[in-house]
Amino acid sequence: MAVTPRLVLASASPARLRLLRSAGFDPEVVVSGVDEDVADGLTVASAVAVLAERKALAVAAHCAEALVVGCDSLLDVGGRALGKPAHPADAVALWAWLRGREGTLRTGHCVVDTRSAATAQGVCSTVVRFGTPTDAEIDAYVATGEPLTVAGGFTLEGFGAPFVDGIDGDAGNVLGLSLPTLRSLLAELGVAITDLWSGASPD
Repeated sequence: MAVTPRLVLASASPARLRLLRSAGFDPEVVVSGVDEDVADGLTVASAVAVLAERKALAVAAHCAEALVVGCDSLLDVGGRALGKPAHPADAVALWAWLRGREGTLRTGHCVVDTRSAATAQGVCSTVVRFGTPTDAEIDAYVATGEPLTVAGGFTLEGFGAPFVDGIDGDAGNVLGLSLPTLRSLLAELGVAITDLWSGASPD
């Protein structure tokens, strides 16, 4: 009987871990620690694809008999790539600029099957429509610290939720991992996503 490989998440993101656990998985977490700089001239979609692959391959090198999932997210506004704000002042300026705009949250996904060294990759994109928070609301939001921990300085859960008017696409992708994309990539590798369920009931 074939042994089901272990699922490894190559990310320190609490949101990605919560998404997987809530969908019935119990992944190991191994943080890649790779450099997140990419070459100039790449599109935002290409940049997140490169970074996701880099993270997955770095962790896969140390994980036998595993399916390693690497992800990277950036907010794309008119071709401008927006990651995590470096400082509170950057987050305030970013939100003042994002008010009333639309952006596209792009997440690169890479799955490495270390049993065969096969890989599957994809990028999922979700349109985000930002609301129009007041200056006082932006200051209060930035003071929570949340915008400094996420790509584009926002999230659909937590303190940021009231300031996003809506999305078009996969909500999980905005949180950092698209489960439908993961299913498709696993299928490319000949793995049924249902075989990776932990057996525990989702939260």
